[in-house]
Amino acid sequence: MAVLNLRPLAGGRILRGSQPFGMDAAATSGFLAEHGIQAIVDLRSELERSLVPWLIQDDRLIQDDGLIHDGGAVPPAVELVNNPLDPNAVAGSLQAVETAEDLGDLYLGWIRIRPEWVADALRPVARGKRTLVHCSLGKDRTGVVSAIGFLASGGTEDQVVADYAATTANLPDVLKIMAETWRLSVPSTPAEYFSPDLMILQSPEAAMRRFLAGFAQEFGDVHGFLREAGLTAVEVDSLREAR
Repeated sequence: MAVLNLRPLAGGRILRGSQPFGMDAAATSGFLAEHGIQAIVDLRSELERSLVPWLIQDDRLIQDDGLIHDGGAVPPAVELVNNPLDPNAVAGSLQAVETAEDLGDLYLGWIRIRPEWVADALRPVARGKRTLVHCSLGKDRTGVVSAIGFLASGGTEDQVVADYAATTANLPDVLKIMAETWRLSVPSTPAEYFSPDLMILQSPEAAMRRFLAGFAQEFGDVHGFLREAGLTAVEVDSLREAR
């Protein structure tokens, strides 16, 4: 299969998408080469990664400890950064999300508690690498990081909202494949867990507008937020130029 819900932002330096569904090492290498990906930022929890791991040939991989793990003389080409955020453990319950505004508030809670998580996700981009940022669906965690990265590179609020809402057209296919994937590993997973009627599985414009309004009120300038979150002035300036 493939990485779904895939599209570029910030002049192509950011690619956002889903987890790698059904891709073996050969397919993964082809995908990385086709899109010129130099870094992968994986926002999933350890459990999610174990169910759908990245299968990357050893000579193409640098783990997020910064060490080369190929055991050979050929420099690896892809940096893999595991930067997890477990939505079930941070800032509110997914089950409590009933409206688009609830969804936007959930996103705001994530960065309120874990601002460094956003900085860590955008650091490879800020260092000039063409970076794939993804979670499971490529909607929520990916949507938050993408929104801030897009704003930092000069994107307007309307552009950020339109990008977030673009996921809506892709959700039926992504949810279908996600359900099939989970049931292989966790057969007891109920079908309603993947119902498109659940607000937590939707991508409405109002959710992102709520998030952006709250972000502006609490944090003000996106570049100042990223500096406070841990990026250097040089890295923030690099994000400004990613357009």
